[in-house]
Amino acid sequence: MSATGKLSLSYYVLSLLSLIAFLAISTGCSGSQSASQDEDVSAPGGTSAKLRVASTVSPITSLAENIGGNRIALTGIVPEGTNSHTFEPSPSVAAILAEADLFIANGLFLEEPTIRMAEANQKEGAAHLILGPKTITQDQWVFDFSFPKEDGHPNPHLWTDPHLALRYAIHIRNELVRMDADNAEYYNDNFGELSAKINDLDQRIIRAVSTIPRENRLLLTYHDSFPYFGPRYGFEIIGAVQPSDFTEPSAREVAALIEQVRESQVPAIFGSEVFPSPVLRQIAQEGGAEFVDQLRDDDLPGEPGDPEHTYLGLILEDVRIITVALGGDTGALDGFDPSPVFEEDSGAVYPQ
Repeated sequence: MSATGKLSLSYYVLSLLSLIAFLAISTGCSGSQSASQDEDVSAPGGTSAKLRVASTVSPITSLAENIGGNRIALTGIVPEGTNSHTFEPSPSVAAILAEADLFIANGLFLEEPTIRMAEANQKEGAAHLILGPKTITQDQWVFDFSFPKEDGHPNPHLWTDPHLALRYAIHIRNELVRMDADNAEYYNDNFGELSAKINDLDQRIIRAVSTIPRENRLLLTYHDSFPYFGPRYGFEIIGAVQPSDFTEPSAREVAALIEQVRESQVPAIFGSEVFPSPVLRQIAQEGGAEFVDQLRDDDLPGEPGDPEHTYLGLILEDVRIITVALGGDTGALDGFDPSPVFEEDSGAVYPQ
C-alpha cells in the first residue's frame, strides 16, 4: 500500500474513532439527563419507576397519599377552595392525566368533566378507579335538597362517613397492590395503620357526639355534605342552603329554613370557611341560632405539609366544630394524631 493510502486509511480510522467517542459521550450525557428526570419518579434506591397517580378531590388525594406514601408520584387535580361540583379542568390538566398510570375519582356525578378528560387522554394500560360506585350500590344512594331525586344525581359526599372512607382506602390499596406488586408489603402496612387510625377516630367521634344533648343533634349546613356522616353518628339533617343548581336559595326557601330553625331550636347552623354565605348568616340571625362558618367538606385544614392537612384532619376538625357548637364536649378527640401514617415525605402535589 502506498504512503498516501496508509495516510488516508489512518485518517479514516481516526475519524471513525472520534465519531464513536463523540457518540459515546453524547449517549452518556443523554442517559444522565434521563436518569435525572426519572429521579422524581423512581422508587427508593432507583430500582423501578414510581406509579404516576392522579386524583381528584383532596380527601381522596389524602387517602391515596397515606397508602402510596413515597412509592407513588401523586398529583391532585381539583384545587382546594373550588366548588368540586362545577370544576372544569384546564387544558394543562390533560397532560397530567395523559401521563397517569392510575386515575382515582369519586364518581357519582361529582367530577364529570375531569373524568371525561381522563378517559379521552388516558395512555395505553392506564387504570381508572372510580370509588363511589364501588363503595355503595344504587339502592343506597341518598337524595336531598342539594341533590333531588328528580335530577337522578345522588349525593356524592361519601367520605364524610369514615367507614365509607375506609372502603375507599381498601379500593385504593387493592389497586396499588395490583399495579405494583413489588411494593405490596409497603402499601399493606400503610393501609393497616390508616385503617387503625380511621377506626380509632370513628370511636372517638361516637363518644364526642354522645355528649351533645339529643335534642341538639341537628345539622343545617351550607351544602348537603353530611348525609352519610349524619346517620352514622345519630344526627338529623334538617336542611341545607345551597340548592341543586348551586345558586342562592329563593326567598321562599329562605323563609322556610328560618321557620325550621325556629321550630327545631337548633343552637347553631353551619357555614363554610371557604364559601361565605350571607344568606345562611341571615337564616341564623332570624332563626335565633349561632352561625358557625368554619366547616369544610373537601378542603383540608392547614397547608400542605402540616400534620392536620389530611383526610383525618378534615373529619377531626369538622367534628370538633360541630360538637362544641351543639353543646357537647370534645375531650374524646383530644390526643388524636391526624398526620399521615408514613414517616417519609411523599412528595404529593395537592390541588391549590
